Amino acid sequence: MNEEKKSFKARQIRLGALTAIHSAGAGHPGGALSIAEILSYLYFEEMNIDPKDPQKADRDRFVLSKGHASAALYAVLAERGFFDKSLLPTFRKNGSILQGHPDMKHIPGVDMSTGSLGQGISAACGMALSAKLSDKPFRVYAILGDGEIEEGQVWEAAMFARHYKLDNLCAFVDFNGLQIDGTVQDVIDPTPIDEKFAAFGWNVICIDGHDYDQIENAVNAAKETKDKPTAVIAKTVKGRGVSYMENAVDWHGKAPNDEQYAIALSELGGAD
Repeated sequence: MNEEKKSFKARQIRLGALTAIHSAGAGHPGGALSIAEILSYLYFEEMNIDPKDPQKADRDRFVLSKGHASAALYAVLAERGFFDKSLLPTFRKNGSILQGHPDMKHIPGVDMSTGSLGQGISAACGMALSAKLSDKPFRVYAILGDGEIEEGQVWEAAMFARHYKLDNLCAFVDFNGLQIDGTVQDVIDPTPIDEKFAAFGWNVICIDGHDYDQIENAVNAAKETKDKPTAVIAKTVKGRGVSYMENAVDWHGKAPNDEQYAIALSELGGAD
């Protein structure tokens, strides 16, 4: 895709996520909006996937370890054609397959049920090891939150991945600096994130998480790295694309009202 189409896909993901959250009256918009470029690159440029065959054996796997940002994952899956966009407004409603957290049993394209922070990256490690043991070519991608890496289980997974030389694993850390209770530095400071992953034996790359060229270069570098997993520390803006949500901790976990939603649509170009 050219730059205009890439930007369009990211906007569509943001619009889809906000539509879902607004319709539900609940959700996590801030951390959903911050990962739109990463998701659009992986799903439209990089991963070996087929919406017509969501369970094909050689597909690349994706795990949204920060499962509360599910609205963004559902938006990109709908945009990619795994299910119809008309399902997005059913988010979190009774009878809908689109639960508040990803559900691998009922949602086409979801490779792992996530929500309990730290468990997603652990599952991603298991997938990557499985590929190694069975000599399969697929790669595994994951997105963690910067608040999520305060969980001890994340670092057990980090040790595991390096021990088993999981060079088919690429984990993005959505470093937007905010979590439910405030800044990550004020809650339990995880920085320096890059040095921590490097100390655990990972290949570490730091990027602007909204820059497609930097995302692409990082993914390519990860594929060229041998015998160690890659952590991409992606500096992002929480609530990216909606002026009143950007860098505002209040928008970690609440839905916009009708007036706020209309403003967001206008700013993202959805009103047209």
